[in-house]
This record gives sequence, structure tokens and C-alpha cells, in this order.
Amino acid sequence: MARRKDAEDGRGKKDGGEKLNFVTIDFETAKHSRESACAVGLVKYKEGKPVDSWYSLIRPPSLYIRPDFTDIHGLTVDDVRDAPTFADLWDSSIRPFIGSLPLGAHNAPFDMSVLRAVLEWYALPVPQLNYFCTLALARRAWPELESHALTRLGETFGIVYEAHNALDDARTCGAIACLAAENYGRKTLKGLIGAAGVTMGVLG
Repeated sequence: MARRKDAEDGRGKKDGGEKLNFVTIDFETAKHSRESACAVGLVKYKEGKPVDSWYSLIRPPSLYIRPDFTDIHGLTVDDVRDAPTFADLWDSSIRPFIGSLPLGAHNAPFDMSVLRAVLEWYALPVPQLNYFCTLALARRAWPELESHALTRLGETFGIVYEAHNALDDARTCGAIACLAAENYGRKTLKGLIGAAGVTMGVLG
């Protein structure tokens, strides 16, 4: 028992850094162009637990949603016609919710490219935010799985959620990050990223 405790203590010291604190984000878009965000979901995790969430529809710059995109996320022009623009939401809600916490997303290059595109579209400063990808984490944590799509991961781990609902996707993404941390025996985001051998990106 003493040896096991020493190993656990050593692992804790190796983790270092902040607790498992982060914000997960998910966007739905109206078409292929990245600035066409039409919904966003955010979930805040503190010490590996969801503590707050935020969701909004977004009126895209062009009031049009491709029918095949509606087939995926269920949103129509009528849903977003009277929604606020991203510029309306950024300073008042989204930026304060994120604060200085790292962002997590499933297939982060997509969601980060959407975030960067809408910021640039409205000539808003792009903040220096760290981000990580839960798809990359899942591929490292469970290489034996045939698919690491969020829907398949949800099925594998018994997570019941509404796929392509931005808030549910963000919540499930966070759950996957926490499961990966448990898989590696890590209690901090820094420790998890290091154990998985993935890299933290920077938005700005």
C-alpha cells in the first residue's frame, strides 16, 4: 500500500499545472463557409465536473441555411431569423463565459476555424486562447475503437445526447475529455495532454 501511495503521489506531482478546468465549445454552421455559424454551445468544466453551460442560436451573415445542413442539425432560416449575430454575442456572453480557460472541441480544427472566421468577419480581435482536441485525445486513449466520432463515443460510453445540438455536443465533448483523463489517471489538463501525447493549440 505504501508503494502504491508513493506512485500516486508521484503521478500527482508529475501532473502539475491547473486542475481539469476548461470550456468545451461546439458550433453548427449554415453552409460550408466557416463564418456561417448558426448555433453555439459552451460548457464549463471545473475539476472535471460540468458547472455551467450556455447556448444560443446565431443569425449568420447571410440569412440562408443549406437544406442538407438542416438535415444534419435541424435548424432552418426561421429558427435564426431573429437570433442575435455573433458580434452581438461575443463581448456580452461568449467571451466572458470562456474567460482565460482553455477551449476543448471535438475535431477542434473545425470549431476553431469557425471561431476565427466569425471573429474576423466582424473585425473582432482574435484572443490568445489555448485549445485542445478531444478527437485527438480519444484516438490516443482508445486506439482499439473503430470510430472516434462523437456519436460513436457516446454510444460506447453510454452517453445519451442529441447529436448535432451544439450544447449537447459540447457537453459530450467535455465528458470524453474527462473520461480520457480517467483513462490516463490524470487530474489536470496539462497532465492529460502530456500523457496522451497531443499538443495544445493557440487560437490567436
